[in-house]
Amino acid sequence: MNDSLPTEPALPARLARAIALAGPISIAQYMAAANAHYYATRDPLGTAGDFVTAPEISQMFGELVGLWCADLWDRAGRPEIAWVELGPGRGTLAADAARAMAKAGLVPAIHFVETSPVLRAAQERAVPGATFHDTIDTLPADRPLVVVANEFFDALPIRQLVKRGQWHERLVAAQDTLFLPIAGKALPDTVIPEPLRDAPAGSVLETSPAAVAIVRALADRIVAQGGALLAIDYGHEGPALGDTLQAVRGHAFANPFEAPGEHDLTAHVDFTTLAAAAQAQDAVAWGPVTQRDLLGGLGIDSRTTSLARAAPDRADQLMADRQRLMDDMGTLFKALAITAPAWPNPAAFAGAGT
Repeated sequence: MNDSLPTEPALPARLARAIALAGPISIAQYMAAANAHYYATRDPLGTAGDFVTAPEISQMFGELVGLWCADLWDRAGRPEIAWVELGPGRGTLAADAARAMAKAGLVPAIHFVETSPVLRAAQERAVPGATFHDTIDTLPADRPLVVVANEFFDALPIRQLVKRGQWHERLVAAQDTLFLPIAGKALPDTVIPEPLRDAPAGSVLETSPAAVAIVRALADRIVAQGGALLAIDYGHEGPALGDTLQAVRGHAFANPFEAPGEHDLTAHVDFTTLAAAAQAQDAVAWGPVTQRDLLGGLGIDSRTTSLARAAPDRADQLMADRQRLMDDMGTLFKALAITAPAWPNPAAFAGAGT
C-alpha cells in the first residue's frame, strides 16, 4: 500500500485548471502566482542565476545606501530606529549597509520582509539575527522605520489596460498549458487618467494597486512613527503608456506567458504614482532622481578611489563595477525617497521634495 501524498500539480497546470473553471484571470493574478512560485523555489541571483542586482555587482552600492541611512538618522537626532529591507535578495545590501552604518555609529535592529524560504536562509547567513516578517504589518510600531527597497516594487503585480476602440483590462487565457493575453470586458473611461483617454488603438496602460497599497501603508507608519523609505528601481515618471511586462531567465529575455513560475516577471515602476500615494498620507516625497545622481551625490567616486588604493590589484574591477552602477544602470534606475514631515531632507535629494 502506498501511503505517500499525491504530488501537487505544477504551477502551469494549476493556473490552467483555475482558468478552465473560472475563466481568464488578470495579469495581476497571473504575475502574483508566477512570482510567488519563482521566488519560493530558488535563489535567482548572480551569474549562476537569472539576473544580477546592484548589491551583487559591488559592495559600494550597499555601503552608500547605509551611509545615506546613517546621515539621515544623525540629522534626525539619532533616535532608536528599526532598519527594514523589503525583498532583501541574499542579504548582500543589508550586510554592506550595516557595516557602513556601524562605522557612523548606527547599529539598528534589522528587519527583513521576505516570504521565500530559500532566500530567507541566505539572508540569515548574511545578516545573523535579523528579524523576518511575511508582510509590513508586523514591523515595529514603537520607533522610526528606515526602509530600503531595491528592485522590490518592479516585481509586484500589475494590471494592464489596453485600448481596443474602448479600454479593456488585459486578461490571461489558457489552452491546456499554453497561456496568452486577451482583452477582457470594456472599461469606463473614468478609470483612465484624463490625458490618456484618447490614446491610439493598441496603447497599454499599466497600474500597480499592490505597490500603491504598500507605499500608502508605509507612509502612514512613517508619518506616525518617523523615518524614511528609499526605493530604487527601474521605471519612469508617469502616467505613461507602454507594455513593460517582461520575463528574464538565464540573463536573457523570455516570453512572460511561457512557463509561469520559471522566470522573473517584472514591470517598470511608476514613481510619480508612488510619490502621490505617499503624499496622500501626508508624507514628503523626494525625487525621483537617477541612480547615477544618487550614488554620485553619496560619493561613489571617492569610495572607488579609496578601495582601489587599499587593493591595487582590484582597481580595474572596481572601476568596471563603478561603470556598471553609474553608466550601464545609472539612468535606467531611479530613486524615490519618502520621509516623515519632521525629518530632515535626505542626502542627494536636495531641492527635490514635493
